[in-house]
Amino acid sequence: MEQYRYQQQYYQRLRSQQARWNARRYDYYNDPFYYTPASYRYSYGGRYYETNRYGADLMRQAVNYGYQEGLRAGRADRGDDWRYDYRNSYAYQDANYGYNGYYIDQDEYNYYFRQGFQRGYDDGYRDDYRYGRRDNDGHAAILASVLAVILGLQLLG
Repeated sequence: MEQYRYQQQYYQRLRSQQARWNARRYDYYNDPFYYTPASYRYSYGGRYYETNRYGADLMRQAVNYGYQEGLRAGRADRGDDWRYDYRNSYAYQDANYGYNGYYIDQDEYNYYFRQGFQRGYDDGYRDDYRYGRRDNDGHAAILASVLAVILGLQLLG
């Protein structure tokens, strides 16, 4: 029952986010991403890419959103006495929460979301914080050291 409740809440968050994005028109001419030079290099899928801070921020967001969703899914599976299986979660399979279509390709966003999700699920299922932490406001976030390993961002310079 908890997994069902979690899945419904994930759908709700995803729909709400998409509705907000669909309600506004995007202004490419005033988006600094398109005229800010690359400042980071990273490896994805066996190739190297470059991005600026806006792309890097979106990659960080993907990992953190994935971690938060994984934490919720892992707790739900533990609460239902289900076996450990993060790959069977709809949020893991979908991996689009937070993706707005800008700055990095969708498959890259999905990859980074899933990296965070897997670690969040592990923490939620095992009821500990090996990969993340809770801040004073009660929000969960992946540890900076874990984030750095996942992203492998290198400053250009």
